Amino acid sequence: MAKTTTQYVCSECGWNGVKWYGRCPECGQWGTISEFHEPRAASAAPRSGASGTRTAAPGRTSRTSAVAVAEGTATPITEVSTTSVERIPTGFSEFDRVLGGGIVPGAVVLVAGEPGIGKSTLLLETAGAIARTHPDATVLYISGEESRAQVRLRASRIGAVLGNLLLASTTDLSTVLGLIEQERPALAIVDSAQTIVSQNVDGISGGSTQVREVASALIDTAKSLDVPVLLVGHVTKDGSIAGPRTLEHLVDVVCQFEGDSQTALRMLRSVKNRFGPTDEVGCFDMSGEGIEEVSDPSGLFLSSGGGTADGDASADAPVEGTCVTFTLDGHRSLPIEIQSLVTASVLPTPRRAVNGVDSNRIAMLTAVLYRHGKVNLLANDLYVSTIAGGLAKEPACDLAITAALASAAKSQPIRRTTCAIGEISLTGQVRPVPRLEYRLREASRLGFTTAVVPRMRKQLSIPGMHIVQTATLRNALDALLS
Repeated sequence: MAKTTTQYVCSECGWNGVKWYGRCPECGQWGTISEFHEPRAASAAPRSGASGTRTAAPGRTSRTSAVAVAEGTATPITEVSTTSVERIPTGFSEFDRVLGGGIVPGAVVLVAGEPGIGKSTLLLETAGAIARTHPDATVLYISGEESRAQVRLRASRIGAVLGNLLLASTTDLSTVLGLIEQERPALAIVDSAQTIVSQNVDGISGGSTQVREVASALIDTAKSLDVPVLLVGHVTKDGSIAGPRTLEHLVDVVCQFEGDSQTALRMLRSVKNRFGPTDEVGCFDMSGEGIEEVSDPSGLFLSSGGGTADGDASADAPVEGTCVTFTLDGHRSLPIEIQSLVTASVLPTPRRAVNGVDSNRIAMLTAVLYRHGKVNLLANDLYVSTIAGGLAKEPACDLAITAALASAAKSQPIRRTTCAIGEISLTGQVRPVPRLEYRLREASRLGFTTAVVPRMRKQLSIPGMHIVQTATLRNALDALLS
């Protein structure tokens, strides 16, 4: 008979221990630790060698003994077939890019993200697209958070109402596994891992024991039936996936669905992928009709135009305090427009307000700009921001940030066809950045004609672009503001 052991689990981060705390020692949250009983198998008595089984070697402490295996279980690696598996397109080229070309049959994909970011909408649209392209097969959508009527309302809004798309609402793991075995769908979606509960295992919903049992059972069913499973995962306050880290180790693919609640831009990143790269990123746009993919997000992070001193707007008119750089997000190069505002401060301590930029980086670049760029902004209020929720936290954005600050301080605009790429050191040097040629080719494609970059070891020739190589911050500012 199985014995039970008392453990205490944090419902916020998944920490578990043998002692109760009012405050979780892992995440620091109060009142999130609760008690549950986890079954533990009783240790079997050691068998003697006379019964026909192998006697444990001296000093061996394992309770599992070896058994006879069929011949041919271990196969030479040279005889293993390398036939490629046909992937299932999701209906989104951006989703396929992140997965490595589509969904692999029998794979378990974990999609995690903050509440309300659009995880369920993305997967329901994926289910509708696969059901539309495979009319002879069925797609199973199992929701443990919503009723079938609620899922039906969302499907009507995004246009995913199809006869071969089956809906189910349950939180019982046995029922979920029975539905998958009965229907044998082309794709199964379980929303979410933290709401499904196994009756054969003790523990609270979303606890370490339950999440581990749910993931193991779904993976075993997916592999045995060759049915791909998309699994929704919740995240904690710090953005990590709720539950034990075992969940991330068990599944085949882990994707993070990110975005700012104040903007419609959504980014899908691959954190772990056994069937493809882990540095790809997909761009999506959230709207009232659902989620739309953005194959070329370059225009999202650039402003439409500026204005002249007398108030006349012009698409090509330069604006003081702005500079464009190019950052890498996986294999994709994205333009980021840095905007800055410099005003006289009336406070004892000048204010530093940033959005999409690291505040500590701004403090360092302000000191470097004063010491090596001869631009004194230490007593001014500084406001630095990006466009459309873009992130300019890569060191390659340093030169554009300092150029935008100097442009705002001197009231000298930078031409809209000029971009700046480079890292600024504490000594005022402009340091090289990785994959510079890839960034410059993307800049040329978007119509930029001049690029101020660090000094390179080999000469680059980009058609239609004038490349200005600089070694110091002072020279780079002279080239940008001239």
